[in-house]
Amino acid sequence: MLKISGEALMGDQGFGLHPPTVQRIAREVKSVHDLGVEICMVIGGGNIFRGLSGSAQGMERATADYMGMLATVMNALAMQAALEGLGVFTRVISAIRMDEVAEPYIRRRAVRHLEKKRVCIFAAGTGNPYFTTDTAATLRANEMGCEAIFKGTKVDGVYDKDPAKFDDAKRYDEVSYDDVLAKRLGVMDASAIALARDNNLPIIVFSLDEPGGFRGILAGRGTYTKVHG
Repeated sequence: MLKISGEALMGDQGFGLHPPTVQRIAREVKSVHDLGVEICMVIGGGNIFRGLSGSAQGMERATADYMGMLATVMNALAMQAALEGLGVFTRVISAIRMDEVAEPYIRRRAVRHLEKKRVCIFAAGTGNPYFTTDTAATLRANEMGCEAIFKGTKVDGVYDKDPAKFDDAKRYDEVSYDDVLAKRLGVMDASAIALARDNNLPIIVFSLDEPGGFRGILAGRGTYTKVHG
C-alpha cells in the first residue's frame, strides 16, 4: 500500500495538480510495479480541499469531509491517467458510488485486480466522514492483505520534531506504534496507527522527493523510518 498526500501532487504550486509531479510519482510506481510487486494506493485530497480546514471555517464537518472525499477521486483519476500513459493497467475504486468514473469498492473484486497485476487506487476515503485517508489506507491495506504501508512524504522518515524548523531534529530508524502515539510524532492520525498496531502492519515512512526512493527501499537501500510493534 502506497499512501501519499494530496499535497505531494502540487509540486511547487500552492494548490491543485502539477502534471509533471504526477508523472514523476507515476514513474516511481511503475518502477516498483515492473518488479512484479502488487501495488495499491490511497491519495489524499488536501491539494484541492481539506475537510478539517473547511470545518474550522464554520462548514459542517460531515459536509466538509464529503467534499474532501470527492477531491481524492479527482487525484486518483489524475494518477490513473498518468499510470496508464506509462502502460500500467490501473483501476480507480471509490468508496462512494460514482459508476461513470470509478468502480464501487468490492473487496474480492479489488483483490482480483491485484492478482491480475493491476494497480488499484482506492478513492473517497472510507466513504464515511470523520475518517482520514490515513485511516482509509490502513483499512484497505488490511483488507487487501498488504505486507506494509509505504507513506510517501516530503521528509526521509520520522523525526522527533519538524526538521524544517529545527536543525537538531533527530530521525528515527525504527519506532514503535506506541511511541508514535505517546510522542504524537505525526506519522499518521491516531486511529490509523492504532489500526496498524492491532493488525501488526508495518509502516515505512520515506521521501517521495528522492528519485528511485520507493524502489530503493524495496531493494534494501535508502533512508526511511520503520514503524512497527
